[in-house]
Amino acid sequence: MKSLIITATSLTPSIRFESCGVMEIHGKSIPENSDDFWMPVLNWFKEYINTPANQTIVKLDIAYLNVSSSKNLLHLLYQLNELTDRNFDARVEWFYHAADQDMLEVGKDYEHMVRVPFFFKIWEEEFQLA
Repeated sequence: MKSLIITATSLTPSIRFESCGVMEIHGKSIPENSDDFWMPVLNWFKEYINTPANQTIVKLDIAYLNVSSSKNLLHLLYQLNELTDRNFDARVEWFYHAADQDMLEVGKDYEHMVRVPFFFKIWEEEFQLA
């Protein structure tokens, strides 16, 4: 399975999904039509869960997202439930800036909506996703 790599724009996040089980989303997601942006991401992940890696880590470093992007991200997180239901190791690493408690709360809200374990990490200046 080929990797899915999407370069960030001023309205969309960077996406790096690898078949080895590491998925990264970084930036803000405020596209006019979020379904157009998110559909290839959700389709790639739907194919991935058919033959996943033994461990799947979804790293999220979201600066801001609009309501429609939030729904699409939640749909992706719901798909992670399928992996844990099949006894695969899956988790979410939610990165946030210490000063941005709003995004921490968004992550906590998602955590309560899915069965996948969340790990919250304060973003540090020297840290960057791949």
